[in-house]
Amino acid sequence: MEKSNPLLPFKISCLVFITNKKGENLLIKRTKSPNKGCWSPIGGKLNMHLGESPYECARRETQEEINLSLNDEDLKCFGYISEKSYEGSGHWLMFLFKSKISLEIIPPAIDEGSFDFFSRSDIDTLAIPETDKRLLWPYYDSHRNGFIGIRANCNPSNKLELTEEISLL
Repeated sequence: MEKSNPLLPFKISCLVFITNKKGENLLIKRTKSPNKGCWSPIGGKLNMHLGESPYECARRETQEEINLSLNDEDLKCFGYISEKSYEGSGHWLMFLFKSKISLEIIPPAIDEGSFDFFSRSDIDTLAIPETDKRLLWPYYDSHRNGFIGIRANCNPSNKLELTEEISLL
């Protein structure tokens, strides 16, 4: 009889895309997993034990990571990505937010990493997770002013499989 794999943990998170007036994106070079050593938008996991909503999480993470206070109306949720078996270690449901408030200074480094602004074309040359290259940034480009829902099978032993569940432009 074939031994079944243990159930993978399920995590819910938010990513917040913040730009400066030149349209450059603020990224953090992560010093912790997931994506250690890679550049990514700021964000983090929902405090599910507190019943935290995705908007509350996006606001809290923005305050904690870059000391920027946002209200719900300062954020636009432009999508979600459901990643099955990300890095073979867990399932993620990520809510994607665009900040309507820009930031002009590079925030000081925190224990999770250091920050910098990058043009959109420069991001493609950075050390970013492979799924961000193929999934996150292309959908940011096409749907940041609309809404996108994506299901992604990220099992490392298979080819990345994407399904658009909803797309509004």
